[in-house]
Amino acid sequence: MPSTEPLYFDVASTAPLHPVARQALAAALDEGWGDPARLHRSGRQARLLLDAARETVAELIGARPDEVSFTSSGTQAVQLGMLGALRGRRRTGRHLVHSAVEHSSVLHTAESHLAEGGEVSVVPVDRGGRAGADRFAAAVRPDTALAVLQSANHEVGTVQPVAEVAELLRGTPGGVPLLVDAAQSIGRLPAPAGWSLLTASAHKWGGPAGVGVLAVRKGVRFNSALPADEREGGRVPGYVNVPAIVAAAAALRAVRAEAAAENARLHALVERIRSRVPQLVPEVEVVGDPVLRLPHLVTFSCLYVDGEVLLTELDRAGIAVSSGSSCTSSTLTPSHVLAAMGVLTEGNVRLSLPTGTTEAQVDRFLTVLPEVVAAVRAPLGLELAAPAADAPAELVIDALGKRCPLPVIELAKRIGEVPPGGLVVVLADDEAARLDIPAWCEMREQTYEGEAPASAYGADRGFAYRVRRVG
Repeated sequence: MPSTEPLYFDVASTAPLHPVARQALAAALDEGWGDPARLHRSGRQARLLLDAARETVAELIGARPDEVSFTSSGTQAVQLGMLGALRGRRRTGRHLVHSAVEHSSVLHTAESHLAEGGEVSVVPVDRGGRAGADRFAAAVRPDTALAVLQSANHEVGTVQPVAEVAELLRGTPGGVPLLVDAAQSIGRLPAPAGWSLLTASAHKWGGPAGVGVLAVRKGVRFNSALPADEREGGRVPGYVNVPAIVAAAAALRAVRAEAAAENARLHALVERIRSRVPQLVPEVEVVGDPVLRLPHLVTFSCLYVDGEVLLTELDRAGIAVSSGSSCTSSTLTPSHVLAAMGVLTEGNVRLSLPTGTTEAQVDRFLTVLPEVVAAVRAPLGLELAAPAADAPAELVIDALGKRCPLPVIELAKRIGEVPPGGLVVVLADDEAARLDIPAWCEMREQTYEGEAPASAYGADRGFAYRVRRVG
């Protein structure tokens, strides 16, 4: 009988606490509870533990201990790092460059910078989600104060060309510093070369939540955006959680020691998922760079499926995954990562495998997924009818007021009503349609002819998306 144990395939969101971290945390709660800024015995003991943890993290990310500060999260590390570097280089200019697929913490900080009079340039990515070094270099100007590039993408796993970008930035006038958000790769891969500032988050590698890392190279101009504080090199105000930091450092050392063997094993399991899912489930696109990717993460999109519904049904089956789907009840907006890549944004599923994942567990997922997708699609009536002899040369589908994936479902169901060479026009006012209809056309090898105001077809809102049927 197949196992029914719950499967947790979402370590890209947060990883279970590593056993070594649990042990270190328990010991540090007894030994490191004192204030490390005080000179009494308890304070000195806490300071020794904090210094040792800082040295461990510095060693594993390729930094000096005095370059490393601890924050309360990876998001805080990104925000403080960006704002501090922008303030420190204000004489150079107020221009910020970042890729189109950065984490929301980067995007929100960029929005704040823009609102305060700064300028922002966004570097596009290819269909695999990779930001080319040449595109980054082209976006840099004489007044560029900071560039930001993640080490690997949090939604699709694509590894970015950090070293190449850093080399090009070093050759620019003034040497533009590069902040690298390494939250998804630290613990899995060595820290990329060339960074000026680096951020990370302990709960991604099996440390406790509430510990982030901000490393700033010596020589990088940095001026904290917050009031001065004597702790953490003046970069991060507030009292440090010594036991949690100790546990985070212990976990990082443990996972880096396991990484080589575990990466190879997980890479093979992910490769199995990448190849089998399109064979088992019709109308699926596996996204992200197939080669330059994290070893434990795979993402695919299913046509005609609401991602939130799909995740809920998988959860009912005991399998925890995540989604960057365009259709979420909280936002109803497309994933900015998938949109930037130009891939399908609906029915998106991300698997990120934890340490110790077995082949049997992956096979269980591969057994359950086709059943779940088929059950979700069943009520939609997706059998494509052959065109009638008197099929019209042009068909207009009114999908106004319908949310994704309904406009694409209507297109898929009815495109067979026009003959090869015929035109289907989808009227829609859902923002996701602008992304998903062209992506559907590329997947199904149909011709997308662009959009026009829906008013041309008598509608009072929305756009008309034109699709030419290929035989």
